[in-house]
Amino acid sequence: MARDVTTTAVVAGNPRPGSRTLAAATLLARSITGAEPDTVVDVVTLGAGLLGFGDPAVESAVESVRAARLCVVASPTYKASYTGVLKAFLDQVPADGLAGTVAVPLMLGAGASHALAPELLLKPVLVELGATCPTRGCYVLERDHLDPAAYEQWLDRALPQLHASLGASA
Repeated sequence: MARDVTTTAVVAGNPRPGSRTLAAATLLARSITGAEPDTVVDVVTLGAGLLGFGDPAVESAVESVRAARLCVVASPTYKASYTGVLKAFLDQVPADGLAGTVAVPLMLGAGASHALAPELLLKPVLVELGATCPTRGCYVLERDHLDPAAYEQWLDRALPQLHASLGASA
């Protein structure tokens, strides 16, 4: 699959449409690239098509994500993990379907006790699908999801790695 070096996707796996998770993922993508994401998938809006295979809307969303060079994949922390709706979407991605994609796992939570969740739970799934995750996962407290300062420390560390990965595989 041909990938556009400038294409950015956001995948938000929150059970509520138009969620804080979606807003946080979009803000992070914009902070990384300096532009709005080209593709935004608010997974829950795909509805029952996520429960089987072959739904045209789900297939289209998966193909849009697969075509992106950079993908921010986000979930709220539910039961100390990412959501089932995000898992249902990622199950639609074929083996190695994210090969050539630089992915950023992002999770939101109510407290710092789950700060390792993106690294320990979401990142391995993305790597299993073939994505390159050159940075630590990003964790943001829900209450700070729209505060750019909440992302600054992570961005300071991650931007050089992300830009190197995007440039090296361009």
